[in-house]
Amino acid sequence: MPTAFSYNFPVVLTANGLQPQSPQSLLDQLVANVTVSAPGYTILPSGLVDDISGTDVAAISLIDQAKVETVNSLTPYGANVFTLQQLGQIYIGQPQPGQTTNTSVLVVFTSVSYGLVIPQGILVGDGTNVFQTQTGGVINSLGNSAPILAVAVTPGSTFGVPLNTVIHILSSVPAGLGVNNPTAGTPGGAFETYYSYRTRVLQAGLVACVGTPRCIKTLIGKLQPAQANLIAVQPASGGLRVIVAVNADLNDIAYAIFSSVADPATLQGSAVSSGRNVTVSLSDPPDTYNILLVSAPFQNVTMAITWNTVLTSFTGGSAFASLVQAPLAAYINGLGIGQVINVLEMERIFQQAVAASLDPALLTRLVFVVSINLTPTAPASGTFAISGDPESYFTCLPSNIVVAQG
Repeated sequence: MPTAFSYNFPVVLTANGLQPQSPQSLLDQLVANVTVSAPGYTILPSGLVDDISGTDVAAISLIDQAKVETVNSLTPYGANVFTLQQLGQIYIGQPQPGQTTNTSVLVVFTSVSYGLVIPQGILVGDGTNVFQTQTGGVINSLGNSAPILAVAVTPGSTFGVPLNTVIHILSSVPAGLGVNNPTAGTPGGAFETYYSYRTRVLQAGLVACVGTPRCIKTLIGKLQPAQANLIAVQPASGGLRVIVAVNADLNDIAYAIFSSVADPATLQGSAVSSGRNVTVSLSDPPDTYNILLVSAPFQNVTMAITWNTVLTSFTGGSAFASLVQAPLAAYINGLGIGQVINVLEMERIFQQAVAASLDPALLTRLVFVVSINLTPTAPASGTFAISGDPESYFTCLPSNIVVAQG
């Protein structure tokens, strides 16, 4: 039986991509492998050995280079057209450029069935032209979906789409679902270049995987007026706990969660109080899913700040309140769900705010008394961290920060 040769074709990707091996490395591997089955190979006349080895190393170099080029092309920026089209189909559902430059229009679906899921890919039309929705949506508590982009299915299409003309649903959908375009469409432009297409595919590939906390935060964060710091995804026994300061439509929030989790059954309720749990039913015919989330309560923060200075004749302290209230309130309001209040950070903000009036090195006293929901709350022992409810967020009005010298 012939001896099985083993060549070292490693796949080691550095910042420069996969690099070809040197001819000497390939020659050494060739000689080692040939010697296994022909121990006398290296004692042949050197000219004959060089002739055979040189021809074989050249062939192996071509194979190695082909591997390098193949591996290094597995990116939207470097892939050959066939591979690029496969990546485009995976990431954006478009196997070729040009679709985004077709005529497009924003459509809104309507229904009396709140929580009805609108699948991606529905065909709609104006009686002459056909458009396909590029994303999904949900019917919110107002009886309509958020605007959804629909693109003409005819390649290279360019025409006007007056408002209130896209009123036909051409796909099979639940009864009672309507559609309209409250704004005029956008006529198609020049045919998309492959460079632009490569860029879109690359950007689409950067989105977090479905089922990850980052993906959940991303999709909820797209809602208006959702705030990124008021969305938390905490690990919980058996799954994830999604905590949101509910300031967007509940159906929209539930749909964002539904679109970003692998299994809605893994969603967990509050670890503090079941009264915070919110369940939203989404209908994706013929199925209905109950989406569980936790509504984050807010905790009102007030504080009294006492400061003093070594300068006995300093008279600019009356302006300190107006200088520090806004930045300190912004710090508190910018904290995420479950984050602690860092007294050291508040000291830094205070000193930075008054620096133009008083050199912070001249401060001799700076004491913060923080109250959460009117209850004075001190930092944890041995720390400068003031903790609140792990599922809540802080709010603070600038006027609730009192500043006094003493």
